[in-house]
Amino acid sequence: MADIFERNHRCYGYRRMRASLSSQCVHICEKVVLRLMKHERLVAATPKRRRYGSYLGEISPAPENLFNRDFTAGAPTRNGSPMSRSSTFRQARCLSPLIDCFDGKVVGWTIGMRPNAQLVNTMLDAAIETIDISSNRPVVHSDRGGHYRWPGWLARITDAELTRSMSCQGLSPDNAACQGFFGRLKTKCFYPGNWQSTTVEQFTQAWDSAARP
Repeated sequence: MADIFERNHRCYGYRRMRASLSSQCVHICEKVVLRLMKHERLVAATPKRRRYGSYLGEISPAPENLFNRDFTAGAPTRNGSPMSRSSTFRQARCLSPLIDCFDGKVVGWTIGMRPNAQLVNTMLDAAIETIDISSNRPVVHSDRGGHYRWPGWLARITDAELTRSMSCQGLSPDNAACQGFFGRLKTKCFYPGNWQSTTVEQFTQAWDSAARP
């Protein structure tokens, strides 16, 4: 077993090890192969999947969480703005929307290849054109990602006389309004579809149509 493991670049698991042994007329059940491999420390290296996180630490002062997980609104004055990523086998796509907690509409959104400051800045520019700031200062709530703490984002918030609000780090319920939107969007649009033969442009168009208010 050790010889088979080394000859195959130390990448065999117990199932492939058992198949290789069977081809050599050595018939052992999977549980025995697994136990022997553990005893001999024949463990295949597996890459650790790194989940994307935009949190870069406290690079600037964080505003107070004004929502406190209460996403109801009597007027279109409270908005949420996290980001979601989905992938085909060809390319990842990132969707950054601004959700109005008053009626659940998407008041601004952008779709891009990278979750960077340009993506969220473009989204905010589009949203500012539709938000009524004549009688109040709408609240823009986000997570603690670095995108929402760069000078470009802060300048846009100040110029439009918007009020910032941020969730606690690593607590998705603090962004439940947007997380619920992403869940419904993916359930109705992304998961049921077969995207294996879809081009990047077609995938982007489908996301854009689904996010369009």
